[in-house]
Amino acid sequence: MAYMENHGVRRARPAELVPGTTSVITARMDYLPATPEGWQAIEFARLQSSGEAIVSLYARGRDYHKVMRARLQKLADRVAAAVGPFGHRVFTDSAPVLEVELAARSGQGWRGRHTLVLHREGGSMFFLGEIYVDLALPPTAPVGDHCGSCSACLDVCPTGAIVAPYRLDARRCISYLTIEHAGPIPVELRPLMGNRIYGCDDCQLVCPWNKFAQPALVADFAPRPFLVGQPLVALFSWTEEEFLRRTEGSPIRRIGHERWLRNIAVAMGNALRRGVDDGIRDALAARRDHPSALVREHVEWALAQDGAQHA
Repeated sequence: MAYMENHGVRRARPAELVPGTTSVITARMDYLPATPEGWQAIEFARLQSSGEAIVSLYARGRDYHKVMRARLQKLADRVAAAVGPFGHRVFTDSAPVLEVELAARSGQGWRGRHTLVLHREGGSMFFLGEIYVDLALPPTAPVGDHCGSCSACLDVCPTGAIVAPYRLDARRCISYLTIEHAGPIPVELRPLMGNRIYGCDDCQLVCPWNKFAQPALVADFAPRPFLVGQPLVALFSWTEEEFLRRTEGSPIRRIGHERWLRNIAVAMGNALRRGVDDGIRDALAARRDHPSALVREHVEWALAQDGAQHA
């Protein structure tokens, strides 16, 4: 991603990003919504319901950037109350910080084969955050790797983005394509995206360690009803005004209405290919003259998938 590349070595040198930094305090925060036992199977089943829009679990509630940053600042305030004023800056996926590496080096878990941090008692369903401080703190020892010979995450990845253990090709990752990527989604990858319209959880759903994933302790991450179990057609019908209103305080808002429609159009095309209509063709046709060339191109692709199942 450009913002990471632009900052060069400062990503790996905290004192260059925030002058005076001597230590980094790392933290993790569970985000898994309260779900019944067998939540992984439930989520996998959703992926088979082609007409349903799937939003990644982490994005169904409030924007984690705001929630975790506020809580990290409260922690920093408590430290200041105990030791006196000190220099610090808080981060949570908000700057060119090597969060996973810092978390692994400080004992928050180990880097799993899918490149995410794993914890033996918490799986991987958590956010990471950091406080860069000018205090010399004793380091916490890292923990060992416990993935063993398991290759479940590599095997399940829909687009083959996990090209080798501990190596991810972001250009093929559905999370990257639906959230960070601004242009057209590569045509060859579209059929592999299924009904995932924002993010992808497959490598986490299949991970054995996530049977230990803990539910969120704050209400902020409770899912918004209109982002779970909703038909693709319903979300595709949102006007830009409705999109902005419904995604207020959500991480989804930052992709904008244009990319929202682009992503859903791909999922709708995949549903048509599987013989599922449920009003999808009519909804797509209604967007054929959308002002955005990006949306129009993905709509046309989606409509063309109606006969692809017979090709």
